[in-house]
Amino acid sequence: MHRFKLLGALLALSAAPTLALAQKSPYADYQRMAAENAPTELFELAGEELWKKKQGPKNASLERCDLGQGPGVLKGAYAALPRYFADAGRVMDLETRLLYCMETLQGRSREEATKRAFGNANQGSEFELLSAYIARFSNGMKITPSLSQPKERESYELGRALFYHRVGPWDFSCATCHGVEGKRIRMSELPKLDDPKYAGPLMATWPAYRVSTSKIVTLQWRMNDCFRQMRTPEPAFGSETTVALIHFMTATAGGETYRGPAIKR
Repeated sequence: MHRFKLLGALLALSAAPTLALAQKSPYADYQRMAAENAPTELFELAGEELWKKKQGPKNASLERCDLGQGPGVLKGAYAALPRYFADAGRVMDLETRLLYCMETLQGRSREEATKRAFGNANQGSEFELLSAYIARFSNGMKITPSLSQPKERESYELGRALFYHRVGPWDFSCATCHGVEGKRIRMSELPKLDDPKYAGPLMATWPAYRVSTSKIVTLQWRMNDCFRQMRTPEPAFGSETTVALIHFMTATAGGETYRGPAIKR
């Protein structure tokens, strides 16, 4: 625990925003300079500890977790997700797969493992820290989420339908904010995420350190927070809904070179 407290203190001193969307941003120079001092390595170190830490009734680490490239293989794993896993019988993103490994390898219950799925400025969650550690092994590789298996295609099509589906008291969809070029809310650009030109630069930088909250954030967090902002109930962690949306947007960004974990406003 003392290491995580030290992590929070160091991050507070190094806070600065990202280069998630470097294209035509009025803050491009600021983002570029800030990225040179990205504090993401601190999260990666904490994530490495968790990857190797023995936990749960089985007193096991996650080092034999198969993220799609073989048990324990991290190189290129993040860039190839989401994908279908036969042992689980479903399409999974990184965080969903990590939960599966916590349950099967470590013997932990879903309730225990997800009781703190999202962290705060003082301490990142296991999923966030592990995501930062694992994602770095895909840096410089092409984003290639799989669409070859029927369930993967189903997941993609579900994600695309959900992207345009209007819900909630404000009658919002993902496309309300992210379906038109040139939109922004206050200081933030709202990229058109059904267009590879815009989806690529954004999806290639998650997970990321978010300056405004001084914490690491992941795509599962981003999906849940968007539902919250639309004034609708937040999905369960690792739900089919969130994975499908992530699958659709990541596939739209397919072919982009991964360059995370990054920094975001």
